[in-house]
Amino acid sequence: MPVHYPFSAVLGCQADDLDDMGLALVLTTISPEIGGVLVRGEKGTAKSTAVRGLAAVLPSISVYAGDRFSIDPADPSAESPDGPFGSAAVVESRPVRLVELPVGATEDRVVGSLHLESALSRGAVEFEPGLLARAHRGLLYVDEVNLLHDHLVDLLLDAAAMGRVSVERDGVSVEHAARFVLIGTMNPEEGELRPQLLDRFGLTVEVAAPRDPYLRAEVVRRRMAFDLDAPGFVERYLAAERDLTARVSTARALVGKVRLTAPGLLKIAEVCAAFEVDGLRADIVTARTAVAHAAWAGRSEVTRADIRRAALLALPHRRRRNPFDAPGLDEDLLDRILGDEELPPEPPEGGDSDEGGADDSVGLDTPPPSGSGGSTSDGDGSTDQPPSVEPASEASGVETNTADDAPDQPQSPSAPAGESVTAAAPAYRPRLLTVTGLGTGRTGGRSKAIGSSGRRIGASVSTRGSLHLVETLKAAAGKQSARSRTSAKVELRSEDLRTAIREGREANLVLFCVDASGSMAARKRMAQVKAAVLSLLLDAYRRRDKVGMITFRGEGAELVLPPTSSVDLAAVRLDEIPAGGRTPLAEGLLEAARVLQREHLRDPDLRPLLVVVTDGRATSKAHGKGAVARSQQAAAYVAGLGVTTVVIDSESGPMRLGLARRLAEHLGAEHVPVAEVSAEALTSAVHGYTTSGKGAA
Repeated sequence: MPVHYPFSAVLGCQADDLDDMGLALVLTTISPEIGGVLVRGEKGTAKSTAVRGLAAVLPSISVYAGDRFSIDPADPSAESPDGPFGSAAVVESRPVRLVELPVGATEDRVVGSLHLESALSRGAVEFEPGLLARAHRGLLYVDEVNLLHDHLVDLLLDAAAMGRVSVERDGVSVEHAARFVLIGTMNPEEGELRPQLLDRFGLTVEVAAPRDPYLRAEVVRRRMAFDLDAPGFVERYLAAERDLTARVSTARALVGKVRLTAPGLLKIAEVCAAFEVDGLRADIVTARTAVAHAAWAGRSEVTRADIRRAALLALPHRRRRNPFDAPGLDEDLLDRILGDEELPPEPPEGGDSDEGGADDSVGLDTPPPSGSGGSTSDGDGSTDQPPSVEPASEASGVETNTADDAPDQPQSPSAPAGESVTAAAPAYRPRLLTVTGLGTGRTGGRSKAIGSSGRRIGASVSTRGSLHLVETLKAAAGKQSARSRTSAKVELRSEDLRTAIREGREANLVLFCVDASGSMAARKRMAQVKAAVLSLLLDAYRRRDKVGMITFRGEGAELVLPPTSSVDLAAVRLDEIPAGGRTPLAEGLLEAARVLQREHLRDPDLRPLLVVVTDGRATSKAHGKGAVARSQQAAAYVAGLGVTTVVIDSESGPMRLGLARRLAEHLGAEHVPVAEVSAEALTSAVHGYTTSGKGAA
């Protein structure tokens, strides 16, 4: 077995002084109902090392010998597909499992599937458990959880909500328990987490490398000592590891006896209401975390300190009003809500109090009073839909303008002369822009693709993918007469194996090429353009796309955001784009071509979608009257790359030159007026067209 770096050595402290990451991991193992931990941080901050070391300090569990589903022998209601187990069944103790779920895992590997060896060699239909079965009563760890494919996210959401997994496929029908502590680690620079899964994590912590040179040197010293003599290094921390194990066991025994008084519960509700979190899951998780923290501290009653620490772990990621908001919590506001004094005691039994009698204290499993409103189970009152996006910035002012149209607001005082910065108008739900054809890229939600998820449209002889049982049997049926069968069963061989071909959707590279010249400042054009791009960025976030951004103004073009999975960074760059100067359209298109060619070499399967946002004008001090012809040549070059392109026409007003439409023709691109980027505007336009009779068949 591999030797893991000690958990206590990662934390660098004793059990009484755990940092946020260590405390969050410990609390969710004391009370698994909290719902797991999401650890966010930059690369190289020991996120994965800490999680792998956690399993070693957890108390062992009892299981039936040979039970692949690890049910609890002490729970008479627990059932295993490998059971039933009688009173004479052997019970053994084993360490808690840490099951790692790779981001590229197949659905069959996660939930389980038909046992191919048994089916092919003996013709028997047997179920092979997946990773969720193996993780039952243990830890399920997803490194880079923000890169997890959407179909696997859906599986985790179902398992986390139900605590069970149901498999109905390939002639197999199995249901088993799957209760685990979900732990995810991620680097926010590589993209944010899908909102539905983000809310399922009970706690979240932000980690960063220490800036103190002495602490950094100590980390390096310990790591080098471990690499030099891993067994000896682990031995030095054995006593600290045993202390942590004993303390976790004690806290687990105490957690069911901790009292959360009515004033304490009311204070938790006040905190969650003040921070305007969605739904009631935040209240429930905060309460469970406060109880677990009290048990960890050896107290029998929840205190103000327990609530404060619980709120700092349970609320930051639930305050995000939209996907572009950074998680965080205003600790000054939290302290003002909690106050300086300790929680008041319970009112005496039978006494008059607005807060109820002495029996109002609650534990983890105390049901709400009869007739009360709100959620009564796991706090599933939160919405699974991402909230609407507000403007990314409140910066005032709009761009100065070299065109005939004058800007409606004065230039921003912080912008250079001749340039200004405008805030985006409110975002909206945009129309779906897709790449033509059928791709083979990673799973996403934009363009059609052949992949591991989606509807089954055929079968192939490839050994990769999920088994297509019907096609496998068909392939074998025509060869039975040539095979010397010894029984009436169908004889299957490896060459009969067929796997499913599925049509789903893929993620794409969405490259924005944005005109930031002076003409864009006219009539609030830039605010409208930024709203359109921001809306498309939000759409890219939901569809798991990679995004990049180029701007062109003055005499050149600039790659302001190299292609990245972090849509948050793109929103920040968009908010900072100034406008002013001439319109070097050709430079913008040529820079887009360079970026697309470079990204194709990096990942040939990642198909691009080029979105050019412009009014179609082309002016250049260096090229003079030749700027228009040069832009046409650049457009023809981009068209030759065979990239799906969309031109969003920002021209507005009664007098229109139609230059963007002509640019779209040169690019072989779809032409979309900026006012029709909105899905609602497109629906209204189509509805008006058909009801007027023009679109009638």
